[in-house]
Amino acid sequence: MNTKLVFWACFFGLTSVVFGAFGAHILENYLTFDELQSFETATSYQLLHSLLLLIVASSTFFSIQTVQWAGRFLVVGIFLFSFSIYALTLDHLMGIHLGFLGPVTPLGGMCLIVSWGILMTATVKKLKTHR
Repeated sequence: MNTKLVFWACFFGLTSVVFGAFGAHILENYLTFDELQSFETATSYQLLHSLLLLIVASSTFFSIQTVQWAGRFLVVGIFLFSFSIYALTLDHLMGIHLGFLGPVTPLGGMCLIVSWGILMTATVKKLKTHR
């Protein structure tokens, strides 16, 4: 079990619930419908991928190397994807223009895709060796 990745999974899970509640109960009065949708997308992806990170970090199915690489891409991907969306949807409320973060969101999404690809590739390799 990778304790550092378990910590990050718990951190991201906890903050996704906090941000989800914040968005649903407080931000609805300050954000447009589209901004709220973006915020909800960020919390959903964060929660989903924090659960994946927890599974990967505690897995005995995957090799240590697979867990480390997929875990790294998940941590970076969650942070870049979700937290850039949070910042972009809240920038006008904070009085800071953070439009430069726009390109960060797809980079985070790409990291999430890469993590899934690492896990899929490792699984395919195991399937081939167990024939």
